[in-house]
Amino acid sequence: MMPTTISLPSTDQEIGPRRPGAVYQNVDGRFEVLALITNPREAAKLLGRGGARWAVIVRDTLRPDGQPFAVGSVWTDSDYLIRPAKTVAPAFAPAA
Repeated sequence: MMPTTISLPSTDQEIGPRRPGAVYQNVDGRFEVLALITNPREAAKLLGRGGARWAVIVRDTLRPDGQPFAVGSVWTDSDYLIRPAKTVAPAFAPAA
């Protein structure tokens, strides 16, 4: 009997469109993404779990006193994007 192989979703699939500047909503609130942490060691420290591969620092925009906090939940069908991440324009254009 052959062993069953299970492939895990990629980090990018788990994070979804949550990049700095993006705003998304789910049943827990409406969140602005402040930072994306992709260093597994730093993510594990922020989330308090050893197997973390990434973390997102968010702030709930529906709460006037909303303080930033780390989340590590994967992007699902119950999450929806309200505003895409800000794209950073280059500081200068190369000379032609």
